[in-house]
Amino acid sequence: MTLGERMKPGRWAWHLALLGAAALAVLFLFRRDAAHLVDIWWTSTTYGHCLFIGPVVGWLIWQRRAELSQLTPVAWWPGLLLVAGGGLLWLLGESATVALVRQLGLVAVIEGLVVTLLGPMVARGMLFPLAYAWFLVPFGAELEKPLQQITVSIVMPLLDWSGIPASADGVLIHAGRYWFEVAEACSGSKFVLAMVAFAALVANLCFKSPWRRAIFMIVSLIVPILANGVRAWGTIFAADKTSIEVAGGVDHIIFGWVFFAIVMAAVLAIGWQFFDRSPDDPAFDPQRLSARPGHRIDPLLAAVLAVTITALYPSWSGFAGSRTATLPARMALPDVPGWSPAEQVSVWRPYYPGADTVLMRSYKDADGHQVDLAVAVFSRQREGGKLGAFGTGILHEDDHWIRVADLGRIAGGDAVRLITTGSNGQQVQRDVATWYRIGDRLTPDMRRVKIETMKARLLGQRQAAVAIHVASEGDDPAAIQAFVRALGPVDAFADRLTGAR
Repeated sequence: MTLGERMKPGRWAWHLALLGAAALAVLFLFRRDAAHLVDIWWTSTTYGHCLFIGPVVGWLIWQRRAELSQLTPVAWWPGLLLVAGGGLLWLLGESATVALVRQLGLVAVIEGLVVTLLGPMVARGMLFPLAYAWFLVPFGAELEKPLQQITVSIVMPLLDWSGIPASADGVLIHAGRYWFEVAEACSGSKFVLAMVAFAALVANLCFKSPWRRAIFMIVSLIVPILANGVRAWGTIFAADKTSIEVAGGVDHIIFGWVFFAIVMAAVLAIGWQFFDRSPDDPAFDPQRLSARPGHRIDPLLAAVLAVTITALYPSWSGFAGSRTATLPARMALPDVPGWSPAEQVSVWRPYYPGADTVLMRSYKDADGHQVDLAVAVFSRQREGGKLGAFGTGILHEDDHWIRVADLGRIAGGDAVRLITTGSNGQQVQRDVATWYRIGDRLTPDMRRVKIETMKARLLGQRQAAVAIHVASEGDDPAAIQAFVRALGPVDAFADRLTGAR
C-alpha cells in the first residue's frame, strides 16, 4: 500500500495519525493544565486513583478493537462544535481561575477531536471509554464537608452504643480522654471517589440491566461511607482503650490499601450474584453503527480547523486576562473612630501567599470589644495568586486553627467559627466575617467572586480584588458588628485602599 493510499479518508491509520497530532497540539496549547493534572494524580492521595484511569480507558478501547475495525472512520465537521464548546469551557475556567473547569474543558476538547476526526459512529462505539475518561478530572472536593458531617453522625451513636461518653461540636468529637477532629482527610472522600470510579467500570462490564447498574452504583456509594464511619469509630474506640498514639498508627495502616481492598471486595461480593453480562459479550453491535454519516469534511482540514479553533481561546485569555490594576505605592489600614490600636490576643493571620499586599491590624474599643482587621489585595487574579485558592484564606493547610461551624452572616459578611488550643491547654474561639471586593461588586459569596472574576477577565476589565476579614476573639459577634459600623461601608473602604476612589 502506497503512502497516498494510507492517507486516503476512511483509512484508520490516517485518521488516527491526525487525531494523535491534533491531540498533541492541544496538549501543548494547554500544557499548564495537563502538567497540573499529572501533578495532582501523582501527589494527591485523594486523586491517586486517577493514575489508573488513562490505562483503563486504553484497555477499554482495545477490548473494542474487533468491533471498531468493522467501522469506517470519517471526519465530521459538527464535531468542531464540541471542540469549540470544550475550548469555551476552558476559557470560562481560566477566566474564573477555577482549575476544575479548565481541566473539564481540556478533556472536552480532546473528546471533541475524537468525534471530529473519527466520526459519530466510531465515537458511539467508544461511548463508555469516552465517558469514563471524565474520571481523569479530579473532582469531588466539595464532598468533603458533607461527608465529614455524615461521619460524625455515624460515629456518635456507635460511641454511645460502646459506652464511651462523647459530645460533638461541628467536626470535633470529645470522647473519653481525647479530642478528635473529623478532618477532610478523615471524611472518606478519597475512598468514596475511588469506589465510584471502580463501581462505574464494574457496572459497565458486568451488568446489562440499567436498573442493576444503578443499584450497584448506589450500593457502592453507601457501603464505603458507612465503612468509613465505622473506621472512625474504631479509631476512637482504640484510643480510649489504649492510647491516641497506638490508635493513630493502627488507623493509618488500616485506612490504606488494606481497608480499600476489604470494602471493594465486600461490594463485589454483594453484586457478584446479580451479574448479568458475560465478559466475552461484545461491547456494541457494529452493524447498528455502519451507516455513513452526513456532514463529512476532509480529515486534514478538520484537524487544522480543530487546532486553530482551540488556539483562539488561550490567545484571547492571554490578551484580555493580563490587565493588571495599578495599586497605590503604599497601603495602610486606617484609624477607625472609637477604636484604638491593640495587641493581638491569640495568634491568627489569614494566608494569601499570592497576594500583592497583606495587611493586618488589631483594634479595641472602650466597651472591651476587640477585633482583628485583615486585608489581602491582588492587582489581578491568576493561578498561584487568587482569592479562594485551595489552602488559602482564613485557614491554611496544617493550621492550628480548626473550622467548626458556619455562623451565617454577621454585618453582611460570611462568618465562620474557628477554635484552637491555647498555651494553657484551654480552647480558644474566634469568629471571622469575610467580604470580597471584585470590580464594583461587594460579596461574601465565593461563587459570586468566581463569576465576577470571570467577567472581568473575559471583558478585559479592571481586575483588582480584595479580601476583607474582621475577626473577634471569643463568642462576640457584637464586636464585629460594632467595628464594621465604625469602619463604614466595606466596599468604600476597599476602594479607598486600592485607589479605586
